[in-house]
Amino acid sequence: MVRQNGAMTKTPDILCIGSVLWDIIGRANSHMRVGSDVPGRITRLPGGVAMNIAMTLRRFGMTPALLTAIGRDAEGEDLIGEAQRMGMVCDYIYRSDDLPTDVYMAVEGANGLVAAVADAHSLEASGEKILRALRDGSLGSETAPFAGPVALDGNLTEELLYMIAKSPLFREADLRVAPASPGKAERLLALLGHPSATLYVNLEEAGLLCQTTFDSSARAVHGLLDRGAFRVLVTDGGATASEGTRDNIITQQPPEVLVTRITGAGDTFMAAHIASETQGMDRAAALTRALDAAATYVSGGTPI
Repeated sequence: MVRQNGAMTKTPDILCIGSVLWDIIGRANSHMRVGSDVPGRITRLPGGVAMNIAMTLRRFGMTPALLTAIGRDAEGEDLIGEAQRMGMVCDYIYRSDDLPTDVYMAVEGANGLVAAVADAHSLEASGEKILRALRDGSLGSETAPFAGPVALDGNLTEELLYMIAKSPLFREADLRVAPASPGKAERLLALLGHPSATLYVNLEEAGLLCQTTFDSSARAVHGLLDRGAFRVLVTDGGATASEGTRDNIITQQPPEVLVTRITGAGDTFMAAHIASETQGMDRAAALTRALDAAATYVSGGTPI
């Protein structure tokens, strides 16, 4: 436990930096295309890449701290309350008086994700303010930086990601990095050459980072390592997933499951992999556990 603003708070063992927002998800059991108007269910759940990772980390017994921007509106108060109820450390979140809480909206059909819009403008506008606790001594400083795992997501601006890549605040960190979506994948170029960054991407995102296309996860790992990446994990839906460094590449086949949801699957995979390695699993076992967790998630279950 550490003291923050005169009160005691839990000590985090991982930082989740990036988007924490409300997910508004519409799901239908029928196949959908552009212009479809079908019955289904609409839910509002805590989401965002950083939040999705943190929720899975909690299920694996870790205590994540959220570094993000959340408004002081009613939606923000509800979101903070949900995060605290789930056991996350929220003491270091930047609370804006004039920016609204961010939101993500998606439509999913039986044929997968149909469309999505991510409104992370408040996170982007807050910039370096979300990192204050890493500088002011609350979680670290330039002379005594945070030394532990840090999950970063691509909803951060390219400018902020370049700053993180060079900042002494992160020189002792074990960086784990994921794009928010294929549309933001190229932002990760800022961290491609970082000496401790592990990239978690899917096959499409790997191709965007390398300005080409790949026909397998192993080839995608090779491509990213050739571009200067330190370590890479590439998933490809129900096809093989690969994890690699310059020493060797591991490839595994995920379990076959009936897919009932898509949004958050990659974040679940990443969090399960981080938790597994933090708990001492070797590379092969950690990849297997992460693939099992993602398969459980997309089939509608709860990974543990």
